[in-house]
Amino acid sequence: MGNRGMEELIPLVNKLQDAFSSIGQSCHLDLPQIAVVGGQSAGKSSVLENFVGRDFLPRGSGIVTRRPLILQLIFSKTEYAEFLHCKSKKFTDFDEVRQEIEAETDRVTGTNKGISPVPINLRVYSPHVLNLTLIDLPGITKVPVGDQPQDIEYQIKDMILQFISRESSLILAVTPANMDLANSDALKMAKEVDPQGLRTIGVITKLDLMDEGTDARDVLENKLLPLRRGYIGVVNRSQKDIDGKKDIRAALAAERKFFLSHPAYRHMADRMGTPHLQKVLNQQLTNHIRETLPSLRSKLQSQLLSLEKEVEEYKNFRPDDPTRKTKALLQMVQQFGVDFEKRIEGSGDQVDTLELSGGARINRIFHERFPFELVKMEFDEKDLRREISYAIKNIHGVRTGLFTPDLAFEAIVKKQVVKLKEPCLKCVDLVIQELINTVRQCTSKVLIRLGGGPPPPKPLSPTAWGWGIEVGWGWTYWGAPLRRRVWGSWWPVNSPGASNGPLWPRGQWDPGLRRAECGQ
Repeated sequence: MGNRGMEELIPLVNKLQDAFSSIGQSCHLDLPQIAVVGGQSAGKSSVLENFVGRDFLPRGSGIVTRRPLILQLIFSKTEYAEFLHCKSKKFTDFDEVRQEIEAETDRVTGTNKGISPVPINLRVYSPHVLNLTLIDLPGITKVPVGDQPQDIEYQIKDMILQFISRESSLILAVTPANMDLANSDALKMAKEVDPQGLRTIGVITKLDLMDEGTDARDVLENKLLPLRRGYIGVVNRSQKDIDGKKDIRAALAAERKFFLSHPAYRHMADRMGTPHLQKVLNQQLTNHIRETLPSLRSKLQSQLLSLEKEVEEYKNFRPDDPTRKTKALLQMVQQFGVDFEKRIEGSGDQVDTLELSGGARINRIFHERFPFELVKMEFDEKDLRREISYAIKNIHGVRTGLFTPDLAFEAIVKKQVVKLKEPCLKCVDLVIQELINTVRQCTSKVLIRLGGGPPPPKPLSPTAWGWGIEVGWGWTYWGAPLRRRVWGSWWPVNSPGASNGPLWPRGQWDPGLRRAECGQ
């Protein structure tokens, strides 16, 4: 294992992980960890339970692991478990640990087999474990079950990729031996983010269930699909053993006997089995933490300096400092502009699945509603031909012309263009209404960031706004001495055109109309 300092690397990273989890953020640091990836019923849970020597993970059909489980194994003379969300309680009965995992999962995801990326932090102290931190991820599935969304497969893959895409993560790819390695979902996803196989550790389970006359020798010898860190074979308890409450220590002894007695694995028995896997993972994670420490330290120092600089700015903070107000206002306006652009461009952080909004609705207005309005226009070709004939003859007068005069063409086109005015204005009306709604949504978002406040009034109609697209502040700031630019002129907050309500173009202020438009 090396010196004492190296042995304490994993507990140190565990403390960092707990600290960031307790404040609800990762602090933009990718902490070294091992992510366990595999298909449903690949044997991930059995491997983790063999590490601990206890039955403590939920079991059943379909998706059982529906939230990431950050499992921190810590060597200790006494055996107990504790959760980060109820740290004051120590669990000595591991059946209660399973029940707590199920209850905490249902609390966030519900009981309809849904999934969530919010992790559960579990720490297990035991004399039978080595210091190790693993993240048990939901099993890769293909078909939705129960009330699961149709895209459950992609949701799970996206969640897994969030964890294994980080360069600081080691990938524990669990694949059953009775499946063709070329069809392994775990190895396929690992190869997407780690094409050279530098961060991937292969685990082959269910070696005892392979067809008679076949073995996984080429895989375990790293010949078939080479990985930098190689493969380790394990034999877990069967479902019959689990139902019969077979002791895990007896299962580990049977696993050892299997490798020593099997002719294909006898020569590598000392490099197979759960105890060896646990030891290798402990060494690999320790070495990986040591390798990533320099970059981790530089990131921490950089963020610490940034925070210290920000704290220094607030040492001489005065609430009535006008520069503070100006800076805060500029930040709000800048954030408002970013939110508005995201909603129009279609790259917002919150995607509405119930209806079209923002840029999508404007796109629909231009490409569906506007052409529909044009098609609705009445058009009589016979009348048009007659008008063209009359226009040409009236331009020529008593003369007989050989060519169509430009004036006749211009007169006919102008008359037809006038007919387009009504659908165009209707289209503009709809676009302005959507822009006003977008402004309202962005303003509400800014106000929520500032600590809440009364909701803004209903969006005004384009008539009340006088065809002015107000992309600035649509509502006053509850007593804040702000000024707003309207139609090229500045109005103070306490003016009739801006007091505690929407902005009004000069000459169109009507208190009665304002109350009617705002639903008052």
